[in-house]
Amino acid sequence: MVLDPGEAGRAREIDIDPAVRRRHVRKAALASVVGTSIEWYDFFLYNTAAAIVFKDVFFPSSSDYAGTLSAFATYAVGFAARPVGAALFGHWGDRLGRKATLVITLVLMGVSSALIGVLPGTETLGVAAPVLLVVLRILQGIAVGGEWSGSVLLSMEWGDQRRRGLMASLPQIGVPIGLILGTGAMTAIALSAEDAFTAWAWRIPFLLSLVLVAIGLWVRLQVMETPLFAEVVAKAEVARVPVAEVVRRHPKEIVLSALLRCSEQMPFYIFTSFALTYIHDDLGMAQGLALGAVTAAAVFELFAIPAAGHLGDRIGGRRVYAAGSLLVALFAFPYFALLNTGVAVVVVAAVVLAQLPHAIQYGPQASLIAESFPTRLRYGGAGIGYQLASVIAGGPAPLLATWLLHDHGWPAIAGAMVVSSVLTLTALALLPDRSRIDITKDESYA
Repeated sequence: MVLDPGEAGRAREIDIDPAVRRRHVRKAALASVVGTSIEWYDFFLYNTAAAIVFKDVFFPSSSDYAGTLSAFATYAVGFAARPVGAALFGHWGDRLGRKATLVITLVLMGVSSALIGVLPGTETLGVAAPVLLVVLRILQGIAVGGEWSGSVLLSMEWGDQRRRGLMASLPQIGVPIGLILGTGAMTAIALSAEDAFTAWAWRIPFLLSLVLVAIGLWVRLQVMETPLFAEVVAKAEVARVPVAEVVRRHPKEIVLSALLRCSEQMPFYIFTSFALTYIHDDLGMAQGLALGAVTAAAVFELFAIPAAGHLGDRIGGRRVYAAGSLLVALFAFPYFALLNTGVAVVVVAAVVLAQLPHAIQYGPQASLIAESFPTRLRYGGAGIGYQLASVIAGGPAPLLATWLLHDHGWPAIAGAMVVSSVLTLTALALLPDRSRIDITKDESYA
């Protein structure tokens, strides 16, 4: 089963009228941004709740240290599920098309998040509560695992190929938007219902995801399939088992895409999730300050990510990416030194500045990974490569940081960030440079 031939024909005909095409490019970009923002809102809600409330609701009998480890362990499970989602939806994304697959991932994420919002705690359900929490987290991971490559391709494959760094970076701003919405919602609830926060108020933002998903579905259903995939359908070149084929033909690109993300993803989740625990529990500062600092950092990234994507189109995405990775290594130790001052304004500044290296990498990253694979295998190949980093870098990051802090102190966490930069720069040097190829022609990948 593949894309409807009638829609494939309409998608190709749009190329004839530039004005009509521009309108569809704007729709595709909007649908990508709105959809990814909602997906990441739900995903980051869990991250924030894991850092500040889940240890009390689902692991009440544990010590603070053990409870934090347990909460971050359930958090990491969602990251482990993301490559599964990338493979599952990668198959259908390269068979059915980008649009249909993205509708499914959005619904799956919304339902999973809403169910977390109504899940009773351990005091009510006993051991079943954390078990069900893990199951719902796995479904979240599968959904977001299938979302990323589809949303990037929806924007990049519709857009001007001379500006594909910028076009591919637009869905990336769904991360800071989702972080702003998710952390902002938790901040608002924590400040306005402080006494009831742990008891029930933390559930409100999870339930609101159903409203956001309804909006996202309405936007996405207005978009047509991308012209590049429509061309694959028209030529009857749709792969029968695309995921198996991309693993067989492009294993190097998949592995290097994952390693490419080490210095982007591991520090990001230390800066946005582990930092909430560190600032509050270890520095003794207000939880609201920590949440506010992370929200401010997300606002900064909202503008920095597309700027980095645009800069990549001008001077080369690989150069921009390398600069961001180097900044991670340079800022790792100063970051903790600034936090440890315990001065509120310095702590907020450190959290915001920490997002600059992430934004510099995250802007050009989508096009660097996506252009490494041919159109007929791009959804699965790019998605699997991108999401494998969740297993080796993003998911374990807060858990690793919690253990390193407890046993070795904060310098060990900073050292791990430096190692992540070395891995990224090595992968970048080995990844084939396809920034100047014509991605509309699959023979470019021969």
